[in-house]
Amino acid sequence: METSRRTLLLAAGALPLAAPRLARAQALPPPILFVHGNGDHAALWLTTLWRFESNGYPQDRLLAVDMPDPLARDDDAVPQAGRSGSAEQTARLAAFVAEFRARHGGARIALVGNSRGGYPIRDFVVHQGGSDAVSHAVLCGTPNRGVYDWPEIRNREFNSQSDFLRRLNGGTTDVVPGTAFLTIRSAWNDVFAQPRAIWSTTPDRPTGTDVDGPELRGATNLVLGALDHREVAYHARAFAKIFSWITGRAPMRLSVEPEARPVLDGRVTNTAGGVTNRPVAGATVEVFRVSPETGERMGEALHRRVTEEDGKWGGVPVGPDWTLEFVVAAPRHPITHIYRGPFPRGSTVVNLRPARAPTQAERDGGGGVVLFQRTRGYFGIPRDAILLDGRVPPELRPGVAISALATRQIPGAELGRPVVGIFNEERIVSRAWPAAENRITLAELTW
Repeated sequence: METSRRTLLLAAGALPLAAPRLARAQALPPPILFVHGNGDHAALWLTTLWRFESNGYPQDRLLAVDMPDPLARDDDAVPQAGRSGSAEQTARLAAFVAEFRARHGGARIALVGNSRGGYPIRDFVVHQGGSDAVSHAVLCGTPNRGVYDWPEIRNREFNSQSDFLRRLNGGTTDVVPGTAFLTIRSAWNDVFAQPRAIWSTTPDRPTGTDVDGPELRGATNLVLGALDHREVAYHARAFAKIFSWITGRAPMRLSVEPEARPVLDGRVTNTAGGVTNRPVAGATVEVFRVSPETGERMGEALHRRVTEEDGKWGGVPVGPDWTLEFVVAAPRHPITHIYRGPFPRGSTVVNLRPARAPTQAERDGGGGVVLFQRTRGYFGIPRDAILLDGRVPPELRPGVAISALATRQIPGAELGRPVVGIFNEERIVSRAWPAAENRITLAELTW
């Protein structure tokens, strides 16, 4: 049948409208799924997500996931309550990938993992046929050659002689065609890529690995100077490399573009008897705005909610320059007062983990305990300027950055006074609460 002139004109008239839609669809960047490391959770990717968004990356194409039981087993082949094996991690990742791709019409996605989070990425893409689903794979600080080679714990996932790592590393190359692999590692400052077990009770024991352990044969391997085990994933310099690798262009900015009214949400997760990312029901969460200079509350609670089965505690709108106190009272956990600096942008992965319980000695002492935590990196001496309550925490030692936590005990007579934590240019002011009431303070750094 001959096509009418009117039909041709209508079709031609539609082309200017259809062409931009087609161009936009073709220009969309790949969806990116982020995988955290051993014992960690999705919130570690918070600043990375903000930086992607601040460079115009569509928010719905960014997904940071929680592995339910993030700690590795003592023996990878033996089930262990509250812990996961390597096969379980890979299966979880495969399910996340399938669901995420379905949201985006089957598009190939990029995978980015930190530390243990790189293992299921390698396994899925290279050994489980996942390369057709994955355009880019970025492994940040993943101990690809293991953390140690000790025979008494031979089948722990991080042992270079474990069944799992021997399978991953058994070929002549570590990558497959069609997926662009990038590794990012530290030059010398990754605590889990060291020739000696400096992180252990036997710090002089040989590990069988070295600083280049995170590299992969056949991948592009980048070295980022003195960045530590977590910073090679979460630092601004790491973000720039990840963004460029996936998009093919440099980011326009490394800073975070503030929103006028960020909305915060996340889940309360379990730490009683171990660390999991499973939600806690029946936890009461209160959010207060506090003074950035004194840590004192500025009025009544902005938000109060009791969690249900999904553990969700939000969302609450805040100012992009507000400092906050989150009070988490979860069953079987201590009451945790979490002090945070400003949230320039909103997020749905502001996960709240109750801190450890005060010890009996801390309760009997009549004072309080302040934990100073760097979530997205470690404390490095002398690399970083670190002060907690006016002094360098004595438990921090010079050399390779090992610890992300410092502790200060506050005498009972001084409860309620400001306790200042400084990490380079970031500053958090908190207040100690009575340990005798099973309360503990967590001053948590953002950057």
